[in-house]
Amino acid sequence: MWLRGRLRLLTLALTILTLGLSAHAADDKSKHKKDKEVNVDGKAVLWREPADIASLNLLLGPGGEEMKPDLSKVTFVSEEKGGYSKKYRVTDGSGRTWVAKIGKEAQAETAATRLLWAVGYTTDITYFVPRVTIEGKGTFENVRFEARPKGIKRLDIWQWDHNPFVGTQELQGLKIMMLLLDNWDIKDSNNRILRVRNEQTGEDELRYAISDLGATLGKTGGAITRSRNNPADFTKAKFVGAVKGNHVDFHYSGKQQSLFRDLTVDQAKWIGQLLSRLSDEQIADAFRAANYSAEEIQMLTGAVRARISELNALPGTQQAGGGRVQ
Repeated sequence: MWLRGRLRLLTLALTILTLGLSAHAADDKSKHKKDKEVNVDGKAVLWREPADIASLNLLLGPGGEEMKPDLSKVTFVSEEKGGYSKKYRVTDGSGRTWVAKIGKEAQAETAATRLLWAVGYTTDITYFVPRVTIEGKGTFENVRFEARPKGIKRLDIWQWDHNPFVGTQELQGLKIMMLLLDNWDIKDSNNRILRVRNEQTGEDELRYAISDLGATLGKTGGAITRSRNNPADFTKAKFVGAVKGNHVDFHYSGKQQSLFRDLTVDQAKWIGQLLSRLSDEQIADAFRAANYSAEEIQMLTGAVRARISELNALPGTQQAGGGRVQ
């Protein structure tokens, strides 16, 4: 009798706990749905054709000289949760807010951001700092500073297989850029929609960006074999595989492999021709910006140039059109 009563009480407690968790999940789902509804207010933008790729300064990147962090005083604000690397939200000497990423991913992300920006994709504004003291936390080496400007609102994530650009040349080109950079960490949580006021039109835009590019410039693979920020691995890794009709198979063994099964020769040559407008000096500047050694800069620049050549050497002639551009 006593045992039967205890079992009833245990069953009741488990029922209450299950109902509570279900209600919490429903609240989260409702909140997520509400966030997505906010995101539809504005013109969706993934890519814009650069006016003059050959003139871009990849040493400074999308933020230019004027956005560089003031390192005279860097103050800890809060810790940023999630991801592979330690991250702190900080303010600099001029009062601007940044997210400081510390460690192995900092170099790769700084360089990858510049290469994406150079061919017209939306990116965060990043700078690499070899050594910095963060008041309240200590002194750190190899830190990526990512800007959090007041005029840019970070909204919800966007999904690789469900967004306004599915099937367009611009999204396919972005996928090929992920392969060129050997980004094996392809997941929706690394993507972010940025709401920005376009100063020329006065309209709000929803700019689709990849907000975490740390798992790049190594080699793809499983949990044991993959690497990040490893110039030797990146240089040795294979890029273009077989060409079957008008489709290209790339060497990729990272996450979400199904996303890369519909890439065409035309799309590959399109992004290859954009990249080919970059000089070796510009490509090297992307790696100088991330404080790679002279030997590593030479290796990485050569590897990127070789991959660009592979894209442009694909058989066939690029067809006009193929996607919506902004």
